Amino acid sequence: MDQVRIDKWLWAARFFKTRSLATDAIDNGRVRLDGERIKPARAVKLGDLLNIDNGADRWDVEVLQISDQRGPAPVARSLYDESAASVAKRELMKEGRRLYPEPGSTIKGRPTKRDRRALTKASE
Repeated sequence: MDQVRIDKWLWAARFFKTRSLATDAIDNGRVRLDGERIKPARAVKLGDLLNIDNGADRWDVEVLQISDQRGPAPVARSLYDESAASVAKRELMKEGRRLYPEPGSTIKGRPTKRDRRALTKASE
C-alpha cells in the first residue's frame, strides 16, 4: 500500500476521533497539503507535508508511513513526524491556556445568574 485517502490516514493517525470529523475538517479547510486546500478523497503519499488543525491543537507533520487502519497510539505516532517548530508552538499554546484560561471554560451549559456575575467580575 503506497497511498490512501487522506481522511482515512488522519483517522488512523489519531488526529481525529472519527473519519467523519476528519472529512469535515478537510472540507472546512483546516487540513492543508503543502499549504493548499484539498478534498477528502485526495491520496496521501510518503513525504507529504500536512498542516492539521483539529480545533484544539495545530500540527505541521510529514507523512512517514501509510496506514488505513486505526491502531494503538504508539503505532499511530510512528505514521508521521512533527516538525520542531510545531512542537514548540503547541507547547507555547498549551502553557498559555494553562496560565490564562478562558473565563467561561469551567461553566457547563447555560450560565446561572451567579455564574454570569462571576464572569462579569472576572472580565473587569
